[in-house]
Amino acid sequence: MATMRASGLLLHPTSLPGRFGIGDLGAGASNWVEFLAAAGQKLWQVLPLGPTGYGDSPYQSFSAFAGNPYLVSPERLLEDGLLEPEDLARVPAFPVDRVDYGPVIDWKLAILAKAHARFSADAAPGLRGDYEVFCHAQAGWLEDFALFMALKEAHGGATWTSWEKGLIAREPAVLAAARARLAVAVDSQRFRQFVFFRQWMAVRERAHELGVRIIGDLPIFVAHDSADVWAHPEFFQLDAQGAPAVMAGVPPDYFAKTGQLWGNPLYRWEVLARDGYAWWVERLRATFEVVDIARLDHFRGFEAYWEVPGGEATAEKGRWVKGPGAAFFESVKTALGALPIIAEDLGFVTPEVLALRDRFGLPGMKILQFAFEKSALSPFLPHNFPTNCVVYTGTHDNDTTRGWYASAPEKERHFARSYLGCDGSDFTWGLIRAGMASVADTFVAPLQDVLDLGSEARMNLPGSGGGNWGWRFRGEQVTDALRDRLLDLSETYGR
Repeated sequence: MATMRASGLLLHPTSLPGRFGIGDLGAGASNWVEFLAAAGQKLWQVLPLGPTGYGDSPYQSFSAFAGNPYLVSPERLLEDGLLEPEDLARVPAFPVDRVDYGPVIDWKLAILAKAHARFSADAAPGLRGDYEVFCHAQAGWLEDFALFMALKEAHGGATWTSWEKGLIAREPAVLAAARARLAVAVDSQRFRQFVFFRQWMAVRERAHELGVRIIGDLPIFVAHDSADVWAHPEFFQLDAQGAPAVMAGVPPDYFAKTGQLWGNPLYRWEVLARDGYAWWVERLRATFEVVDIARLDHFRGFEAYWEVPGGEATAEKGRWVKGPGAAFFESVKTALGALPIIAEDLGFVTPEVLALRDRFGLPGMKILQFAFEKSALSPFLPHNFPTNCVVYTGTHDNDTTRGWYASAPEKERHFARSYLGCDGSDFTWGLIRAGMASVADTFVAPLQDVLDLGSEARMNLPGSGGGNWGWRFRGEQVTDALRDRLLDLSETYGR
């Protein structure tokens, strides 16, 4: 991480405005990075960009390497000659302030199928050449992923452990037959990845032109129903049927009284260590091809992780197991050099976790909403910050600041008002100002807080079954007055 003072906003691309039911990588994304630059913001933080499945969580992706095709902009496909104007003439009346994932996915996949058909029949030579270069460069993950998704589609979306035994075991002859049988579907999956990365890299290039860097998000664990686990079962603790023998999660905490049972399979770290964590090195290399800084989610899991037996319904019954520790980070540093990583060091953090973070000079996270629970000694209060940290009003897992203030115990609210020197009438911006003014090198606020929205705009409620990840803003909410207010604070506090 560079040590210059900077600030930015947290917004996942699904939340961008636009007429296609979900934020995408078209004009909405370009307008967004232009707003950030005009508002004096140097950072745009996103959630994981991978393809999402059941539950729509970006933290449960079908691949640790692939991009989310639902973020592909139909208008950019039109500009590339892959759609006709009439293809976009009758767009369903999608909600403007939430993603209704079911109808959006159906419509977007139909549009992508049209674009693929046109590409296959009549792609411009330059575009075809770019596609072939992309497929060759990304073959290390793309071929497994494209086949996995084509097979998943052919099986009605069923998880890979329910497929035929030859496919589960990845017998070469069975895979070859599947590739031949599903050739068009496999190519369609490759095409979706090509257009996603083509569009994303254009957005990133525009951000760089404007002096905006992108903070990505790298979950420590991968989804069980993913190309990664199917293609590399030797890296994961699975039972004889391919199901997770043990599962990832966290014990009971601030967010959930019975803990959080994520259900992801846990790594066989001793196997990964044998070749210098090569799979992880490639994952990190791929991450830094698309973002500038990476937030390493659940950093504490590299020191020790919560292991829950397979079949448990909650995360209450588990045990702490040592992770790969410093050996992992030394291997990564040897292979890739020092990387700009933010350590997500929240939750149950031990001195060993902090020592691992500090050994590699990684900035941790400070959440201002957590600052007022106890006393002036809280590590989340600005006067206790080190400079090498990233401070947030809240994250995607928190309530909005307005929502938090409305529901917090009066003792915390009183402490917060006293600390900030405010009467609570403009509390959210008082918290934003405190983060901006702090000694922390980096400050990030969710757009929901900059807009001072209530709990209805919350992105995720950890441990809940559904209804998450859907919030969107409307273009008219991002006003010139908002831009100027952010710019003034950034300039005032040297960000």
